[in-house]
Amino acid sequence: MRPARLTVIAAASVAAALTAVTGCSEKSDAGGAGAIKVTASDSACEVSKTEFPAGKVQIDVENKGAKVTEVYVLFPDARIVTERENIGPGTKASITAEIKAGEYEIVCKPGMKGDGITQKVKATGKGAAGDKRSPEADAAVAAYRAYVVAQAEETLPKAQAFVDAVKAGDVEAAKKAYAPSRIGWERTEPVAESFGDIDPKVDVREDGLEAGQDPAKDWTGWHRLEKSLWVDNKIDDNDKKLADTLIADLTDWQKKVGQAEISPSSIANGAKELLDEVATGKVTGEEERYSHTDLVDFKANVEGAEKAYAVLKAMAAKNDPELVKQLDTQFAAMNTLLDKYRADKTSYEFTAYDKVGEAERKELSDAVSALGEPLSKLAAAVTK
Repeated sequence: MRPARLTVIAAASVAAALTAVTGCSEKSDAGGAGAIKVTASDSACEVSKTEFPAGKVQIDVENKGAKVTEVYVLFPDARIVTERENIGPGTKASITAEIKAGEYEIVCKPGMKGDGITQKVKATGKGAAGDKRSPEADAAVAAYRAYVVAQAEETLPKAQAFVDAVKAGDVEAAKKAYAPSRIGWERTEPVAESFGDIDPKVDVREDGLEAGQDPAKDWTGWHRLEKSLWVDNKIDDNDKKLADTLIADLTDWQKKVGQAEISPSSIANGAKELLDEVATGKVTGEEERYSHTDLVDFKANVEGAEKAYAVLKAMAAKNDPELVKQLDTQFAAMNTLLDKYRADKTSYEFTAYDKVGEAERKELSDAVSALGEPLSKLAAAVTK
């Protein structure tokens, strides 16, 4: 789940770290007159052009506000075309995307809360809609689509095992089934988030609820049940109802994933988003604050990012072989580091994150930054 908000202290520290992790920089590598410039503040979302040619589009974002922000390009039905989260105050970020002809909205969310500030834009001409993809691009999209569908299909029985334990009132069995039920979701979360409404139903944290929402009535999904299991250490009738709701929402997700809009740039941006998830939720221990199973999510996020990179690797190697070398090295280093926290390389039984010291957390954070920096360049490499 994308972090809903950051404290002032966290925002300051994360903003600096994300300069590397998100590829923020003072100068865009692929900017220029053709880029759409978005200037975000705490009260405005200004765009340099409201009409632009369809096709490969670069969006250069500058956050001039005092709050961490995020920027989305949305379809008219609120599905996500592309996004960039955790853009710290005073920093810049670039997003490369393939956008078909049509009407869209660019949305800035200061503080990463609420509905945000919306600007209507239009992509014109044939562009990406009329361009024929290369065989390599078609193969990458097909492989990644098959992967996300498989992950959703594999998640359902694991989620059902978790739900069955909750409905049986078996706290210990539910605790054991909790983390495994989330692996497929964490591997492919950017695709799930692209549908807009599913992610808040199944993966929101209590502090991610919108203003006016009542945790007792409006909080659903894994983390609501996580709190019952680890904090309350009991299961009540409402939890059993929430378990049924969770499996219904995940079944909806499983039905939708095959219909997701997928392109080489969205695959690359999704890989980057998974590293952002790690940087702002798993490394900090915020995501699984009750169960402390953060390293399971961490590993799943990295696996999802690595799969996205793998399907795009041949394309990237043609355009930026040095980037491929960097990514191979950093993924290997990241996986080696994570292996320190599990019994063997095939096990998903990781050290509880509350047992991981500050020095070790810093080491993990540094590894995420080292991987995130080259990964932020992948979208540009596959759309050259």
